[in-house]
Amino acid sequence: MDLRNITLISFGFFEKDLLTRVADSVKQEYPFDIIIKEGYLDLSEYFDPVRRQYNGNSLLKVIDTSYAVDDDKTMGLFSVDLFIPILTFIFGQAFLRGRCGIASIYRLSNERYGIKNDDDLLLDRFKKEVNHELGHTFGLIHCHNPVCVMRSSTYVEDIDQKSWTLCPKCREELNLIPGAR
Repeated sequence: MDLRNITLISFGFFEKDLLTRVADSVKQEYPFDIIIKEGYLDLSEYFDPVRRQYNGNSLLKVIDTSYAVDDDKTMGLFSVDLFIPILTFIFGQAFLRGRCGIASIYRLSNERYGIKNDDDLLLDRFKKEVNHELGHTFGLIHCHNPVCVMRSSTYVEDIDQKSWTLCPKCREELNLIPGAR
């Protein structure tokens, strides 16, 4: 099966310019047609009142079952605080070699950390997170190259230190995956 499209589905309010710029960065790393859509979910079903966060595992599953298409890669884009049971928070997650992933802009803004707003930095971080999770859907694992987008990011500072592009080793691995090129 050959990949036809990468679909970015926004759940919540995102400015069109931000989505377009994220889509442009995806297109540069993964040269497929990029589709931007709006999705609608009752997020209250995924909210954990004890943690006051949204369950990333459950959101990933609903994107997979209700929005993903077999011949596409699909990314659900959110603006809520995500968690999985074993971690305090996550920026995103994806099914390794799967058809979908999720990313949230919530913890990527400087204001969350008491720092002055920086829209360019916020965009840069979100591009990195989306490209990182898409890499997982193609089967790429975490990379040890400090500037590769596939490097693991526990904290927002980790995201700042890496690029939004694949390193040569990860690019080569991606090129070897059937249907990825």
